[in-house]
Amino acid sequence: MASGISAKHGLLTTKCSVFHSLQRNILPHAIFIQRPTEVKCIRASTNSTAESRHNEKYCIDIVRSRDYDGFVSSLLLPEDARRSSLALRAFNVELAQVKDSVSQKTIGLMRMQFWKTTVEEIYRDDPPVQPVSAELWRAVKKHYLTKRWMLRIISEREKDMEDRAYRNLQELEAYSENTQSSLLYLLLESLGVKDVHADHAASHIGKAQGIVTCLRATPYHSSRRKVYLPMDICMLVGDHICSREPPRRTSSEEAGNRMREMWYMTLPAKPTYTYNTPDPSARTYQLPLSLPSSRQWCWRTTFKGCGG
Repeated sequence: MASGISAKHGLLTTKCSVFHSLQRNILPHAIFIQRPTEVKCIRASTNSTAESRHNEKYCIDIVRSRDYDGFVSSLLLPEDARRSSLALRAFNVELAQVKDSVSQKTIGLMRMQFWKTTVEEIYRDDPPVQPVSAELWRAVKKHYLTKRWMLRIISEREKDMEDRAYRNLQELEAYSENTQSSLLYLLLESLGVKDVHADHAASHIGKAQGIVTCLRATPYHSSRRKVYLPMDICMLVGDHICSREPPRRTSSEEAGNRMREMWYMTLPAKPTYTYNTPDPSARTYQLPLSLPSSRQWCWRTTFKGCGG
């Protein structure tokens, strides 16, 4: 009996030692298997990080390729606002390229409606699975951006799908205010700047940027037999522009004369200027800071070698 008991206890002791040994070797794996929720959380976190990096890279690439000026200026911003700035500019690029990337107006309007719905869903914390939308949602949550500016950009781009020239300079200024200036308002919010004077400056800068963009795009539009310059100004330089025909090839001197005529169209009735040198070929014209109320650009521009 005693031996049996000792043998029994010995067996039990042996079993306990084996059990503890197996517990030490298998227990970590057992815990890993018994808690699948933790595994799913780790995988979701890893996938979320990778997806976030992909979204950020997508916005960087599209801004760098389609809006290089905006890309360079975003690099100068503080790191805390740089990613949000790129998201906003990527949003603007997505809207701007709709008009030239669709063959039918209906398709373009459908894309605009998609972005309207996307903005509404972003502010409901339910953004669609799309890189720009995800980055825009992140910027909204971080900086509490105003929804009205985004919807105003979309609405103005949607009106621009009509594909017609601006009747006058005021229409071009209104378009620039609703697109470029609205974007600048959002960029100021991402920087934490909420000041009426900053907004006023952004309004004028946005208008100027829109006008310059229209001028820079003239060769591209001419190659597609389209003209978007204000028609009231174009009337001074030839009926061929008013009839939406591409400008004919002219000499540099004739082109300079026409550009001067278009510029003086925007000046007051009696512009003030000074001559810094008696040499007529090197005259310097200083335009006044205060232009007509409808064109309050607050520019000081100097032209050299205009002649005349």
